Amino acid sequence: MTFDSVVGQSALTTTLKNAVRSGKLAHAYLFCGPRGVGKTTCARIFAKAINCMAPTEEGEACNHCESCQAFNEQRSYNIFELDAASNNSVENIKSLMEQTRIPPQVGRYKVFIIDEVHMLSTQAFNAFLKTLEEPPSHVIFILATTEKHKILPTIISRCQIYDFERMSVENTIAHLKRVAEQEGIQYEEEALAIIAEKSDGGMRDALSIFDQATSFCQGNITYQKVIEDLNVLDADNYFRIVDLALENKVTDIMVLLNQIIGRGFDGGHLINGLAAHVRNVLMAKDAQTLPLLEVSKQQRERYQQQAQKAPIPFLYKALKIMNQCDQGYRQSSNKRLLVELTLIQVAQITQPDDADASAGRSPKRLKSLFRKLLNNAQQPKASRQGAAVERRQTEREAAKADAPKEYVTPQQELAAASNVADHAASLKTTASKATAAPAASVISPTATPNLKLDELGITFQRLRKGEQKKAAEADPEITNKEEKKVFTEEDLQNAWIAMCNRMPQKLVAMAQRMKNMQPTLIGEDHIEVVVDNDFLLNELGGIKGRIRATLAKDLHNGQIKISLRKAEAEEVKPVLSKREIFDEIRKSNPAIEKLRTTLDLQLT
Repeated sequence: MTFDSVVGQSALTTTLKNAVRSGKLAHAYLFCGPRGVGKTTCARIFAKAINCMAPTEEGEACNHCESCQAFNEQRSYNIFELDAASNNSVENIKSLMEQTRIPPQVGRYKVFIIDEVHMLSTQAFNAFLKTLEEPPSHVIFILATTEKHKILPTIISRCQIYDFERMSVENTIAHLKRVAEQEGIQYEEEALAIIAEKSDGGMRDALSIFDQATSFCQGNITYQKVIEDLNVLDADNYFRIVDLALENKVTDIMVLLNQIIGRGFDGGHLINGLAAHVRNVLMAKDAQTLPLLEVSKQQRERYQQQAQKAPIPFLYKALKIMNQCDQGYRQSSNKRLLVELTLIQVAQITQPDDADASAGRSPKRLKSLFRKLLNNAQQPKASRQGAAVERRQTEREAAKADAPKEYVTPQQELAAASNVADHAASLKTTASKATAAPAASVISPTATPNLKLDELGITFQRLRKGEQKKAAEADPEITNKEEKKVFTEEDLQNAWIAMCNRMPQKLVAMAQRMKNMQPTLIGEDHIEVVVDNDFLLNELGGIKGRIRATLAKDLHNGQIKISLRKAEAEEVKPVLSKREIFDEIRKSNPAIEKLRTTLDLQLT
């Protein structure tokens, strides 16, 4: 009924009240924002205040004059509402524009409220634009929309724009408390916080959920009943999962996951909720980001307690892992396994490297191994023996360092130091004897040989080349040589496209090029494939045997032969763009152009 009753939009309502009080009004207003935040409500209150005979000093309507009473009783002839979602044609706008010519009988302005204005068609917008450019002095337009970007820029530039904000959780909880007190309903603040979070910033949604919870709880809204009624996953599960992940208890997490799925919750919903929970824990790490938590005070304290236990690297990696799971969840054929693997990875973030579940060498270890091999190859052969002795001694010392430490007396430390000095002197003597050789075989310490990884033995590159060579040499055998079924060019085209669709991932680029090729029959069993350039000819020649075996199986003809040749200059056709292909279709088929014109379609 009044601007003061609008929740969470104090800046906008203050501006509108000042406009009413000063009498400086624009001819068009645009109220935009998310659903359920008070756009249409503010438009009605503003329209009533504009036509009020005796507005208050604060800019509110008096609710006593004839204009206010007519509006409250829904019999006002000065305020018109149009739902553009169902009245979006040119005729509806023209009939509305005709009413703008008649001045108001009671009050000062005729106010036209057009809700969901973005639903108007382009022709309706154009019909409305002329009146909006030069409106009568007694007409004010108030446009409301949830999708501002869909409105024409020429419309936006002629309006005063008011952007409504999403309702914060605190404002929603405060308003629900007032409603509950007015209605005599008992409540728990945590239950109202769940309703506020579920509403996602919309006060209308929050009130609808509040009514539903009131009916279910029969006047006593509790946290457990609200969770049961709304089918919301309890936040305690997220706190437990994070605590168990910090302790690397994978088994307990799997048991908890099974219980959650057994209660009917989706695994993707769990991952999204857990990601939001980890984000809140990360925000609770710093006092500056603490206001970003849209939760109740009790929940905020719990987040702060868990943030003290969770290290920042753990939170970053967990968010990254769960984001990857969310991206691949819809495409996954085994969704539960994907969720389980994600939770296992999150639980292993804080594990030491030696306890990694991969049970193999990490990339860091492989790098150190290659570095040791390279250093050994660069050392002179004469000093290899001394280096081996020193390496074994180093490994013994490292093993002792990893062993449980015992108390060492100062006398034992002196004895150990003398032993190390004696050992170093013996190594130096051994190295000097080993390097005593003729001058021709002496290697200068500054002349380091230029060695490559190829000299260390077989490498990954050689293994890869060897596998490719074997794959190229060994063509698959044709198992249906006795079959000789007659096939047509249409059968050949269908088999060719089916083969391209089944090609492995590493040959996706080749499959796309092959789809543009047109294999033809030049004999009963002879297939010819024309290739545009030499590069494709060489690439296709490498898999020619596999193509022949696949087509022989699909066409049930083991006698087929395939020949490849490069296309002549006149046979090469230019690759058309989507626009050029569409233009060709329009020229050959006028019905397509008629359909495009009728529906006002554009090729994006």
